[in-house]
Amino acid sequence: MLSETETRLLGVMMMVIMLGMGASLTFKDFAIALRKPVGVAVGLLCQYGIMPFLAFLLAKGLGLPPAYAVGLILMGCMPGGTTSNIFTYFSKGTLSLSILMTISSTLVAIVMVPLTLAFYSAGIEGEWQIPRENVIQVLVVLLVPTVLGIALRKWNANVGAVIELIGGLLGVLVILFLTLSWVPRNWQLLLTTGFPVYVGSIGLGLGGFVLGYGLSRLLKQDARRSRTIALETGIQNGPLAVLIVLLTFSGTQQQEVLLIPVLYSLFIVLSSSAVTVWFRRITTREELARDAAKVGALKSA
Repeated sequence: MLSETETRLLGVMMMVIMLGMGASLTFKDFAIALRKPVGVAVGLLCQYGIMPFLAFLLAKGLGLPPAYAVGLILMGCMPGGTTSNIFTYFSKGTLSLSILMTISSTLVAIVMVPLTLAFYSAGIEGEWQIPRENVIQVLVVLLVPTVLGIALRKWNANVGAVIELIGGLLGVLVILFLTLSWVPRNWQLLLTTGFPVYVGSIGLGLGGFVLGYGLSRLLKQDARRSRTIALETGIQNGPLAVLIVLLTFSGTQQQEVLLIPVLYSLFIVLSSSAVTVWFRRITTREELARDAAKVGALKSA
């Protein structure tokens, strides 16, 4: 479990992250998204169509007990995380699309997260259910700094850029904070945790990468945008899931439900780093091939 002080600190850090997310956008970005909405629409379909269903299938297929099942399904229902924007940048993906997907999935989360969570966790025992009002309360509170961030970017682009950078970096630091503060105190639990829990924690992110890319290509997105959507699909907002669990459960219940969100947050950084290196190499090869084709065309002319 996290202490009361750590829980409050996590809440403050999440507010700063959401402020940074809002500061990454301008109203012009929304106008562009409305003119070319296909990429964002595909992203939302992946986010709230693929991920909750994948989490549900993993929980059922692995035979996870209620505490772990609700933790995994909660992770699958989360909006995109800000760390996806960092990995997209280093993978040479379409950063503007990644940012728009993150903010869009967060804005519609007030409606979609409670709906998908209630639907896919319907068969779980009542004591392990996460009340809809808890989820809505957290999301509404976090939308305030998001809107404030957008306003700050409108007011002063330089201030907005600094806040955007701080928010993105803090997203990574929050994951490190969660793992470094929680794992050492629960290492015995980790040692006795069954293999299916690790499969679910790792498989959710990896499955999101694969299915997000596949669906994007199926819906006629180009390779680079599809890789961006893949990263955005697989990388969920782990700290947000942890915060919801902390505000819903206590005692041993909290510790058990927290297990998969914390493990997911740890392993998604590792798997995303590997996928980012792979995507970056692919993009670099594509860029070199295009440059070579241009040189060849000039020579033949």
